[in-house]
Amino acid sequence: MLFCPDRRRQPGPRGPSAELIHVVIEMRQRNSNWGCPRIAQEIALSFHIQIDKDVVRRILACHYRPGQDPDGPTWLTFLGDMKDSLWSMDLLWCESATLRTHWVLVVMDQYTRRIVGFGVHAGTVDGVALCRMFNCAIRGQLWMPKYVSSDNDPFIGSTSRKPICEYWNYQKSRPSSTFPVHPFAERLIGTIRGEYLDHLLFWTTADLENKLLDFRTYFNNYRTHTS
Repeated sequence: MLFCPDRRRQPGPRGPSAELIHVVIEMRQRNSNWGCPRIAQEIALSFHIQIDKDVVRRILACHYRPGQDPDGPTWLTFLGDMKDSLWSMDLLWCESATLRTHWVLVVMDQYTRRIVGFGVHAGTVDGVALCRMFNCAIRGQLWMPKYVSSDNDPFIGSTSRKPICEYWNYQKSRPSSTFPVHPFAERLIGTIRGEYLDHLLFWTTADLENKLLDFRTYFNNYRTHTS
């Protein structure tokens, strides 16, 4: 009986009802910023239906088709982000072999997608340390851009710390408010982490700087860019 294919089995759990699917999709359409845990919580509070967040996620994956966002960036914003003479910067952190936190400032050319340089700092980042990291990242450059772009990072744009643009008289070119992150810089950071830092051990700040310079040479000269 254990291995017989004709034995009767207990019926499995039924899926969510059509009314529940409609409620989940309607909540998602009316509140685009809500995640699966928030939708499950609101359904439990409003309709007294206990639903798991994974069920909400499966419903949205099967039945929800998001439409075009009318609050997205305009073509003028998109072309402005793609213009020449624009550098983008962002911060990432990593830990050494001795578990010491190091902050890395990544500066990239928006038009050519080339890495301009890296600035490394061990410990807490403040305004002075950030400016030192930026000076280290742009050393050896023959020309300077007209614009510097960054996301709403508190280390770069906070009023309690002087932004980099105030030191070098650059014009700020921040992305649209609908962008939570800076897409090109974040994509580059993901490449650096996934292809290099996650498979690398370093000991000191100087060791990390030398290895990042090697990655910059590989990324700018030898790596295949499908775009």
